[in-house]
Amino acid sequence: MAEPELKLKLKSNSQPNPNSLIVTAPPSTPPEPPPPTTGGVFGSSIWLRQRPKMRVTTEFDSDSAVFFHRISCKVFDSLAKLKLSFQNNGKGELSDPQLALTSKYLSLHYDIEEKNALVNASFDVAPGLQLKAVHEVKSQQGELAMVADLAGPAYKFELSSAVPSIGMPRATLKFPLGEVSLEEKEEEEEEEQAKRILSVNGIVKGQILNGVCTAKYKDEALDLRYCFKDEQMTFIPSISLPSNAMSFAFKRRSSPSDKLSYWYNLDTNYWSTVYKHNIGKDFKFKAGYDSEVRLGWASLWVGEEYGKAKTAPIKMKVQFMLQVPQDDISSSSLMFRAKKRWDI
Repeated sequence: MAEPELKLKLKSNSQPNPNSLIVTAPPSTPPEPPPPTTGGVFGSSIWLRQRPKMRVTTEFDSDSAVFFHRISCKVFDSLAKLKLSFQNNGKGELSDPQLALTSKYLSLHYDIEEKNALVNASFDVAPGLQLKAVHEVKSQQGELAMVADLAGPAYKFELSSAVPSIGMPRATLKFPLGEVSLEEKEEEEEEEQAKRILSVNGIVKGQILNGVCTAKYKDEALDLRYCFKDEQMTFIPSISLPSNAMSFAFKRRSSPSDKLSYWYNLDTNYWSTVYKHNIGKDFKFKAGYDSEVRLGWASLWVGEEYGKAKTAPIKMKVQFMLQVPQDDISSSSLMFRAKKRWDI
């Protein structure tokens, strides 16, 4: 016997079941128009989020009573840096405005007052071969150089020439222990006629007896310097030839925070000494005396002396210095320098 079919009949006039739950969808409404993207407070907030972060640095030196300001930011998706620098005195007069755009391969420095630009460029023309160029727009002068790697990046050969050319190019060989260069220079004779001769300059370093010996030859003068250094002491004797001028430096560290340095020139009998004391990372006290200028001094650094303002407390470096002339103590002076950075 066949099973009866189950049929569902819908009647338009049927009454709803009181025990059923009926959910009705809300009536459709048109979407609200998006807020304007330009103008008003919303547009300003969009611009503030999209603009590059700016770095503002201000320095002041009481000796010259001049403020130095620098404003910089990264542009072109952080591929280059734009920097504006200028100075102003106590009267508010601006001077020496400079504009610079720097990147990995090209940099442009523009002097607004002089209306002059200096262009630096460097490009890799081939693996291990680099081209460098410097050009000053106002004087129409510059320099062109080609640098090649020899047997790895530790050995380089550089050939450079002034533009426009006034003689043979300068050749420089750089290696791990130093460098040697050969160039042409002018030498005046008795008859006031310039004569061009070849000149050799160079510097060589080497390890000798637990120290580093350095020989520097330039303009027919040879400077020899030896540096011995361990955890507590540094000894640096030096001599210049053919003048036979001798000097030496001695540095002694009595503790991780205390260091005494002494320099003496045997040719002139001038000497100087400096005592340093570090208080943590951000404070340094220094005091010294220089017999050549007959001056005693003391200074206090807040923030690393050779560090950046970014790493200093509240991004601010301050130095106080007291100078006391030996011949006129009444003319002692107290000076200070300050450097502050803001990230906007």
